Amino acid sequence: MSQLLYDLLSGNADHAAAFRDRFDSVQHSQTPDAVTVCCSDSRVLQDHMWGNDEPGHLFTCSNIGNRVIQRTASGEAVSGDVLYPIEHTMTETAVVVGHTGCGAVTATYDDLTDGLDEPAGIEHCLSVLKPHLAPGVELLPDDIERAAAINRLVEYNVDRQVEFLSNSDDVPDEVDVFGVVYDFQDAYDGRRGEIHVINVDGETDVDTLRTAHPEIESRINRLWAY
Repeated sequence: MSQLLYDLLSGNADHAAAFRDRFDSVQHSQTPDAVTVCCSDSRVLQDHMWGNDEPGHLFTCSNIGNRVIQRTASGEAVSGDVLYPIEHTMTETAVVVGHTGCGAVTATYDDLTDGLDEPAGIEHCLSVLKPHLAPGVELLPDDIERAAAINRLVEYNVDRQVEFLSNSDDVPDEVDVFGVVYDFQDAYDGRRGEIHVINVDGETDVDTLRTAHPEIESRINRLWAY
């Protein structure tokens, strides 16, 4: 047997022992408090970043680029992964979670500026992101360093995903939509692993957000006011 698989199963045994009684109330249904849309990245600890260890609390989705957008035969729509808890489990909070140094944003930036040759599956994902990030690439200063450009586009991407969710007729008005960035690269003024709020229901102005939400003032930050 693969040693890695053995180690994973050993870790799962510890998990099962610790969580044995935590599934009692959610065995037959779920009413998660929030749906989070994270990037599929091994450095993004999707539930652990929130300190969550309760089954049923968060409905966690992930894909490269933390996309809420899905292409359908009739055009772009909110991804079914994201829409399911909103439509069927009474979830009224959605959180789009970008992260510093995002590989999907980097690849989209490179594809828009130089062109890339990626396998079809990856190219499909990038093709969903490209039309939404292209205006942001045009707004970047000419002299900006690459890492700084990527992290600004991470914010821009989160804003576009929040905008798409907020504007969708499939998402009820009472659903709160937040945009945040998970920072493990010291890009923001904070500790590694902290989450920074950059968008609340489409509002992106830092001063306005801090005035409206003084209880989290120190966690409201942006790198880019474009």
